[in-house]
Amino acid sequence: MRYCSLGSGSRGNATLVATDDQALLIDCGFSRKVIMQRLQEAQQNPQTLVGVFVTHEHGDHAKGVQALCELLDIPIYSSFGTARKMGWTEHALWQCIRSEQPVELGSMDVFPVVVPHDAEEPLQFVVQSTAGKRLGVLSDLGTLTPHILQAYNGCHGLQLEANHDPVMLMNGPYPPGLRARVAGNFGHLSNQQCAELLQRLHWQGLQHVTAGHISEKNNARELVSQTLSGILGCRAEEVKLLDQDSISAWLHL
Repeated sequence: MRYCSLGSGSRGNATLVATDDQALLIDCGFSRKVIMQRLQEAQQNPQTLVGVFVTHEHGDHAKGVQALCELLDIPIYSSFGTARKMGWTEHALWQCIRSEQPVELGSMDVFPVVVPHDAEEPLQFVVQSTAGKRLGVLSDLGTLTPHILQAYNGCHGLQLEANHDPVMLMNGPYPPGLRARVAGNFGHLSNQQCAELLQRLHWQGLQHVTAGHISEKNNARELVSQTLSGILGCRAEEVKLLDQDSISAWLHL
């Protein structure tokens, strides 16, 4: 199994996960045109996509989902709450997913995980290959819960949120209400919370860690690297950070 980010940040998110014979997307927060271009950049045939798994209804994760799925005639997988917010409950391509009920898709199983975020019924995802390799994709949550730690335990690859630096957020351009939302229990993980999560999930089988959803206004990439490098046991410049406007390299598990 391999994976790459097609873009990560407040202006759009999409993660591509593939095996030799099929692929899926987690979120599609870009226009259909942009996502097709980035699939081409990743050298992934769109016809291999078997579905898009949607974490929640916010535009930077969901705005391109319906157009892409209709073009390719593939399922939209989401919670009922997300579908209700997006107007998908009567859509022919929508399939309801529930926490603790994995979706079996040939060479991959997708496990939905409930997270605390200010959306209707948000989920994040762990993808497991038939070979037993596990990829955990986790963003858009305000706090760490025992359920999340259990669900992401034993992952061979982790794509984690390092959204903001608390000091930069409090002194940044956001109005007080928005600052409180981002920093709250249903907002986004700070660099320090990401580091705590990584420390608790770090094990000898962990092969790759990437950090994404990095705020352009309330964070600095060098702060993310410095915060995570000690836990990863590498130099700050070796920490893999995801970009908003470009795809990442493929990572193999």
